[in-house]
Amino acid sequence: MNVLLLSMPDSFEHMPAVAIRMPNGGLSSLAGNVDPHHEVAVADLILVQHRVREVVERLVRERAPDLVGLSVMTFQRKTAQRIIELVRALRPGVRVATGGYDPSLAPDAYTGPSAGAADFIVRGEGELTFRELLRAIERGSGFEGIAGLSFRHGDHFTHNPDRPVTGLEGDQIRPPNRDARVLSGYTMVGRQVDVVETSRGCTFDCSFCSIIEMRGRNFHPYSFDRVLADIRDARAHGARSIFIIDDNITLDVRRFEALCGAIIDAGLNDVEYLVQAMTSAIANHGETLGPLMRRASFRYVFLGIENILDEDLEFLRASAKNRARENGRSAGNATIKAIESLHRHRMYVVGGLIVGNPDDTRESVEANLEFARRYVDYPYIQHPTPYPRTPMTKEFRERGLIISERLEEYDGTTAVVRTEHLEAEEIEFLRWRAERWMKLRHLPKTLVHRPWFGLRNGAKMIAHTFRGSTLKSLLRLEDERAAFTRYRAIRAAERVYV
Repeated sequence: MNVLLLSMPDSFEHMPAVAIRMPNGGLSSLAGNVDPHHEVAVADLILVQHRVREVVERLVRERAPDLVGLSVMTFQRKTAQRIIELVRALRPGVRVATGGYDPSLAPDAYTGPSAGAADFIVRGEGELTFRELLRAIERGSGFEGIAGLSFRHGDHFTHNPDRPVTGLEGDQIRPPNRDARVLSGYTMVGRQVDVVETSRGCTFDCSFCSIIEMRGRNFHPYSFDRVLADIRDARAHGARSIFIIDDNITLDVRRFEALCGAIIDAGLNDVEYLVQAMTSAIANHGETLGPLMRRASFRYVFLGIENILDEDLEFLRASAKNRARENGRSAGNATIKAIESLHRHRMYVVGGLIVGNPDDTRESVEANLEFARRYVDYPYIQHPTPYPRTPMTKEFRERGLIISERLEEYDGTTAVVRTEHLEAEEIEFLRWRAERWMKLRHLPKTLVHRPWFGLRNGAKMIAHTFRGSTLKSLLRLEDERAAFTRYRAIRAAERVYV
């Protein structure tokens, strides 16, 4: 069979395509786990944001796919439906499968009679389900026995039982197939980037998180032999930066320390690494973990700070993972200690914070923004977003705080919920006003570390960060809210890709 797998072009505000274009690791993993006689092409449409229609038309014409699969997040749903309509117009009779967070947690959105609906929904982890789906299509047999699959049956959909979470020991989940990618241009601030997975899952229950809703609270690691082989393969395909995309790699700190050592011993510290981490793990184990991470060539650490106020951490259910410990006892918030440890070992902190929680006031939002100004190298500040089936969504809905049902705005940096004290637009304005200057502050570090990229693209990065602003607004000769209104209009126009 000819299979075409597409990831959506919609990007996050904090990851402008001029600087960051990451591959979709899930699609290359699907490609590596189907039977080898299939012809699979993977196209990450983030690489062609300004010519999506043209590229999809070309790929459908050249690949003549029997099945098209789309990986979709909630804010990408409208784009996905438009691409499905386009694919069906180009190739009548083609079968369409969707997967990823949004179809897994909101499958009914893809089951309607419209041309933008799917024929199959792969729920949860997709490798084994997708493999079995292709086998069933080839055999012409039914789909009733495929766990984790929803499928169109006449005028209605049948939802098979969920597939149990797959353990990662052995070779049940095969390595990704990067050769299946048919587009190029992956970059992380001027260096070719790839993604590698060393474990799956998390045992915490943060209220904003879709991971536990999709796979439960658990943690499964790959063997180091498998991980190191995957890093070598990414490097052989040109990667000079690698983003480790684990849900929570610092859940098992001793394993992470051993992984750093294995990277060093294998001589794979000649590429740079990016990773997501918990503040408590970094703070409580920084003396041993920090030097190992630096020797293993970790450069950027996305630190899940979430919020600096205890009451907000309670709402986010993130208190435990942000708790420092001394002599076996709780010693308050771990954030500053974690940041100091990373800075001491010459790593950059990407500060992940969430502002606009139900009881936030202007003062609590500003407190978090001021913390980010003072301590983090690059801000990744988001607004709480009511993704399908998360505990956060339930509370926001019960309190009547959701002000937008336009899912294309559910990108984390568009405020779609208000608080008991602030309107959504005001919260977004406060974040936008402060964050631009924090991002600008990091640009000199980019110039030092990536001088050629900075010289070529520095102006584009500044233009992206300050879009909507004019010389008049920057000189304070115009109300900043006028620039903010223009920014919101630009951001809305950017969301139309097809």
